[in-house]
Amino acid sequence: MKKYEFSLILKGSLELTEEIADQLFEAGCDDGTPGTCNSVFSIDFHREAASLEAAITSAIQNVRKAGYDVERVQIEAGAMPQPA
Repeated sequence: MKKYEFSLILKGSLELTEEIADQLFEAGCDDGTPGTCNSVFSIDFHREAASLEAAITSAIQNVRKAGYDVERVQIEAGAMPQPA
């Protein structure tokens, strides 16, 4: 398996609170770092999976399980999978 780096941008203008961070962690986003900047809430993931698609799909499912919706996925140019 490889490790993939990407960010999920959540819908709405959320502010990061301890409660939201706990909800995300408990829903399976323990490999992500949540944060807000200019009223944009994002989670930067370093997720191990068989493919990029599987990594993104599972991260979106985890975010939805926590009760939040994803607006878009961002992948930095040149981001390459890291060996596990």
